[in-house]
Amino acid sequence: MPDAALGRALLAQARAAIAGRLGVDIAAPPEHPRLSAPGATFVTLTQQGDLRGCIGSLEAYRSLREDVRENACAAAFHDRRFDPLTRAEFADTEVEVSLLGPAETMQVAGESDLLQQLRAGQDGLILSFEGRRATFLPQVWESLPVPGDFVRHLKRKAGLAENFWSDAMHFARYGVSKWKQF
Repeated sequence: MPDAALGRALLAQARAAIAGRLGVDIAAPPEHPRLSAPGATFVTLTQQGDLRGCIGSLEAYRSLREDVRENACAAAFHDRRFDPLTRAEFADTEVEVSLLGPAETMQVAGESDLLQQLRAGQDGLILSFEGRRATFLPQVWESLPVPGDFVRHLKRKAGLAENFWSDAMHFARYGVSKWKQF
């Protein structure tokens, strides 16, 4: 069960970081004891249900507070798929924070084995191959509920052909706790 107080603190930290960069005054974010511990987050921004930015960390290498704040600003201002967020858009932007659990390396004997091992709706997936790396959060299952589609789109995100397969590809799965500001 996700920690509601931690979720409120993470969402507030993310929103405060973006507001600070935009020069918008908002209330100081609440504290939580876990914010000082290492953590890996993804911050997803949406507007009217449409993606507006998503950036994150796959490994915990800095404090949870620093990670969520940096990823919030990166999603708002540095996601190459979108123009930087403007002050006028800020009020209509919803924030979702995903706290990643540890990644578990998957041993797969081909693509069909990978597809059988995947837990649809539950697994986030990391694909690594020859310096390329891409991930889909578990939330992506909502729009790609078929494992084959999920993997094909992830390969495309990594810059590979959808039908590409190499035994040199590496996969890891992870779970998340997530909170969304409505």
